[in-house]
Amino acid sequence: MTTVTKSKKSVAVNPLKQSPPLGAALAFLGLKGIVPLFHGSQGCTAFAKVLLVRHFREAIPLATTAMTEVSTILGGEDNIEQAILTLVEKAQPDLIGLLTTGLTETRGDDMNGILKSIRQRHPELDSLPIIFVSTPDYKGALQDGFAAAVQSIVSTDYGTPVETFQFNSLPQVTILAGSQLSPGDVEEIKEIVETFGLKPLMIPDLSGSVDGHLDDDYNSKTPGGTSLEQLQQLDRSLFTIAIGESMRPAAEILQQRFGTEYEVIPRLAGLAPVDSFIWQLAQIIDAQTDPRFLGSPQIPARYKRQRRQLQDAILDTHFYLGGKKISLALEPDLLYQTIWLLKDMGAEIQAAVTTTKSPLLKELAIDNVTIGDLEDLEDLAVGSDLIITNSQGKGLADKLNIPLYRMGYPIYDRLGNGSRCLVGYRGTMQFLFDLGNIFIELGH
Repeated sequence: MTTVTKSKKSVAVNPLKQSPPLGAALAFLGLKGIVPLFHGSQGCTAFAKVLLVRHFREAIPLATTAMTEVSTILGGEDNIEQAILTLVEKAQPDLIGLLTTGLTETRGDDMNGILKSIRQRHPELDSLPIIFVSTPDYKGALQDGFAAAVQSIVSTDYGTPVETFQFNSLPQVTILAGSQLSPGDVEEIKEIVETFGLKPLMIPDLSGSVDGHLDDDYNSKTPGGTSLEQLQQLDRSLFTIAIGESMRPAAEILQQRFGTEYEVIPRLAGLAPVDSFIWQLAQIIDAQTDPRFLGSPQIPARYKRQRRQLQDAILDTHFYLGGKKISLALEPDLLYQTIWLLKDMGAEIQAAVTTTKSPLLKELAIDNVTIGDLEDLEDLAVGSDLIITNSQGKGLADKLNIPLYRMGYPIYDRLGNGSRCLVGYRGTMQFLFDLGNIFIELGH
């Protein structure tokens, strides 16, 4: 069992973690026609917006209640009301994702009471879903805020869907996509699920909004993602697959609300984890076709071929990864996925630093993991062959003269973050080739 050590420093030096409001905003960006609304000062929103714009190199629709010193003392109800009414007038969103910050959480605004009061005064808002999530900056990290937002998304009542003749009759599966999945990862997962003849209901679906595509017109709200109509069909899913341990609470909420059984897949990179995911999908579709099905589920030929390609990639790259000392600093779900893949490849995990608590931290392939910052990684990574963390680790990697592989948020000195895929058979191959090429170039 891994020992979890929390840094005792009174201040973070070269911070690793990003704030929960940023994580919640990222999750909201996976819903179509939404505008994430930060209840806090303008600076809270500006920081998140700059980071997301630099990472995705896309226009990111974020709004703020613009709290001032006076409104912070007297209360922010007027600011929230005015912000919502302005968004409805200017952006005409399908949904609004309202999230708190450290400023308003410290003050203790009664958000549920405020929203109820606003709706009473403005009945025209009755048809507008407002998804509220509490995300104080001082508690948790990006993964916590992202998970909390997903829980709020699946807890919200979106009303009854309007039946149309175009209703998709394919068997539907809800996929809860954790914060460790990039838009490219989500796109790959959707493609896999659709190949099995299933309809994926992705929550959230970042592949439609921040995947890097040009629209015909400027959008003041998210141009793609999971739509309101899809959210109204949550009860129609046959099964829920939660990707990432942080998605377990949201899966439990769906089970309580609709009786939907679920399975948590803690990682989706590596031969065995992808096999498990593929097998689960095959069982779902075969059971739907014939509940008495007792034979071996049928796997599409393309994934049988991709599996053989991954096996060959593992043979090709293990010469370069075996025995290498690697240090990582990532969010818990992403850390778990990456460490176990590297361990499967024969690499030695020298150091692991993460941002927040998680049940997965006690199940890592390393004796000790530190909840801390990049200064902790710098102290622990001396002598490593490779460092894996976000772009903020560039300075320490240069200082230690160790190559850096960028992963997580933010990555602001590399292109293509919206389409990058590191999950599934193909994504695992890409990750292994990326690392193998680094060591080939270094002559290791």
